[in-house]
Amino acid sequence: MGPQNLQIGNHTHINRKCMLDARGGIVIGSNVSISHNVSLCSGSHDFNTPDFKYIAGAIHVDDNVWIGLNATILKDVHIGEGAVIAAGAVVTKNVPPYEVWGGVPAKKIGVRTCHDIQYDSTRFDYKGCLRKPYFC
Repeated sequence: MGPQNLQIGNHTHINRKCMLDARGGIVIGSNVSISHNVSLCSGSHDFNTPDFKYIAGAIHVDDNVWIGLNATILKDVHIGEGAVIAAGAVVTKNVPPYEVWGGVPAKKIGVRTCHDIQYDSTRFDYKGCLRKPYFC
């Protein structure tokens, strides 16, 4: 939804069964790895209005972020460079760079100590049902 409001950087991998609702805008940086069944939802409703008013807010995912299986990122969230979102997390607040967040709602559960990230998340080769790194 809203593909005109979706920007995706270089070498970003979006796995199967992801939902990107970009009506409020989604910007995904480079070298981002988005695991299966992740939802990025930039819209919601104001349940305190008589007409259940639709509201939207952009989602920004900076470079070198890893979003784990079944995570949900909601509107008005900025995920900083190198951050990791744990599987099943529901992110409702901004995530600072290189922090690891998990839970419902998500909160800081760790720190990513490596800041010299050099992977290309699009360089995988599928062999049968297994995904293996592919090296040239």
